Amino acid sequence: MRIQDRYRVEGGALRITLVPDSLDDLWHLQYVVEPGDRVSGDTTRRITRDDEQLRDTGGEREHLWVELAVESVEFHKFANRLRIGGEIADCSREDQLGLHHTLNVEVHDEIEIEKHFAPDQLERIEEAEAATDEPDVAIATVEEGAAAVYTVEAYGTEERATITSTTGKGEFARDREELFEELATVLSRMDADAILLAGPGFTKQDALKHVQDSFPELADRIRTVDTSSGGDRGVHEVLKRGAVEEVRDETRISQEAELIDELTTRIASDEPVAYGPTSVEEAAEYGAVETLLVLDDRLRQERAGEGDWPIDADRVVERVEQQGGDVVVFSGSFDPGQQLSNLGGIAALLRYRID
Repeated sequence: MRIQDRYRVEGGALRITLVPDSLDDLWHLQYVVEPGDRVSGDTTRRITRDDEQLRDTGGEREHLWVELAVESVEFHKFANRLRIGGEIADCSREDQLGLHHTLNVEVHDEIEIEKHFAPDQLERIEEAEAATDEPDVAIATVEEGAAAVYTVEAYGTEERATITSTTGKGEFARDREELFEELATVLSRMDADAILLAGPGFTKQDALKHVQDSFPELADRIRTVDTSSGGDRGVHEVLKRGAVEEVRDETRISQEAELIDELTTRIASDEPVAYGPTSVEEAAEYGAVETLLVLDDRLRQERAGEGDWPIDADRVVERVEQQGGDVVVFSGSFDPGQQLSNLGGIAALLRYRID
């Protein structure tokens, strides 16, 4: 995510101009944009023209700038877009004011969002911006005689290392091991949450074993992907198969699963925790919350006035952050989020017990 500009407008709302750089960024934005917000951007719209010289063909599409009073937000993962619908509140064509329109926001589209942002929504945007500068997935391709290492950036892939070596059997076996050793050394220096090791045949399995023997701490971060070739073509196959998105989801799930395990372990051993909206609110008022766990869908429902929590969810989030606690928003799409839902959709790991 790239934040292009931000400033206060009359009434105290914040207006942020940003550009989503990945599908992850669009996923984040569905939990930032809500009904009642103002969102603007460039779009196309079918305009019916009243022109005697032009036969009516149902209208022609024109490029417009529109600002919507948001009514609906839908994330379409498989279409790689975020659909934001609402009434046109401002437009480069005055005759379109008051009509309904849908902005199809895709990766690299610039949009402006005007609203009173909740603290966790700003944090979500800022974390997405930080992730743009810190690649968390690396792709290594290996085949007989060559290996290459890439980082996955928001704008694509960046080649970081190219390794070549004479390989074969018998007297050349050492060279093959040297190729694997150099690859292992490069990977050990990567600041990545996950590494995809790709290539044809069994070479990548031999390389994986060498990496695991040389740097066993990397083992949990590596998964293999079968491709028909190495190098740029191999990377293209990895991206085309959606392996990067899968491993990012797995990383997110792993982090959330660790927190849920910690929560359930504390519950079983009667250590300080709180779960359910009322108990968590009380813990937040005492300043006892170390880590707040809250379900994205429930939080969104509460903000839209459609939930049934007897608390002000935004106030709880704000108090936890003011007191130096962490706030983790769980995705309801994965198992840890479902477990949190069973506990009321909100829970907390506490610094100390409260009565």
